[in-house]
Order: sequence, then structure tokens, then C-alpha cells
Amino acid sequence: MLAGEPYRDSDPELVAMRKACGRLLDRFNGTAADDDAQRLRILQELLGGIGEGSWVMPRFQCDYGAHITIGANSFLNYDAILMDCAPISIGDDVSVGPRAQLLTALHPVGDHAARRARWETAEPIAIGDNVWLGGGVIVCPGVRIGRNAVIGAGSVVTRDVPDHVVAVGNPCRVVRRLPPE
Repeated sequence: MLAGEPYRDSDPELVAMRKACGRLLDRFNGTAADDDAQRLRILQELLGGIGEGSWVMPRFQCDYGAHITIGANSFLNYDAILMDCAPISIGDDVSVGPRAQLLTALHPVGDHAARRARWETAEPIAIGDNVWLGGGVIVCPGVRIGRNAVIGAGSVVTRDVPDHVVAVGNPCRVVRRLPPE
């Protein structure tokens, strides 16, 4: 799966990993609103890495957790969904709006029998430093979003986005260049 090769989501090892992840998510999402320390401890157990000063608001959902890394000083707002069938890398100083979705799984398009048999593949997602994803943004499999990019609310990002741009729409397109740092 992590190598981008076909897999079935019913594989017993993957099912067990998702259930373990789900138990941690239940704890995270059920933690008292003022218990930031407990939430951080759960995220440190759940995720592949979380940088200093980063935080995630509940309700948070993911498939495995271990394939997600979040850099320092980043923020995921309410109802983030990260389908981490492939690695998801979120840089430093990233802001992710409410109900954003980062989706790595792909299903066969032209092979109907393979799709019925639940074969799938996955491609990684990489979000650069100082990116802002507006509310409701959907990032599709295999997409890289460059440093200092701003993605407008509700956008569907189907292709890579370069550094220092504002991109919006469905499909998401660059509408403005931003000055480099």
C-alpha cells in the first residue's frame, strides 16, 4: 500500500491497523475540551510525528495515523479527514480550515472488476511550509502544495500547486502569484 502498489482494504493487517487507529481517535475525539495535554499525548501515539506547537481540533478522522506527519506550529481545524493510505506530510506553520479532506486512496477507473473486488492504490500528499487550506478544501491523491500557497475555501486540488500562489476553484487553479519571502 505505502509503495503505491494495489492492495485490498479488507486485508486483515490493514483492518487491524484501522481498528487500532479508531480506538485512539475515539479517545482523542472524546477528550475534555480543556485537556490539551491529553490530546497531545494521544496525537503523539497516533501520528507518525507532530511538531512542537502544533494542535488538532476534534473531530479528527484518519485511517491509520502512523502515515501522517505534521510539522511545528501547524493547526488542523474541526472535522479534518486525512485518509492516510499513503504518507501525508504537512509542513511547519500550516493552517488547515474546518472540514478539509486530504485523500490519498485511488480506485480503479477503467477496470470495473478490480473496483468491485475492492482493489485500490494510494499516492502521497505533501503540504509545504506556511500553507493555508481554507475551509472545506479537498486535496486529491498524489498532490503536492508548495510553500506559502493559499488554497481558497471549497477548492478541489487535483494537481500540484507551486510555491507562493493563491489557487481556488474546482478544479483548483492558480489565480494570483504571491511575493516570495
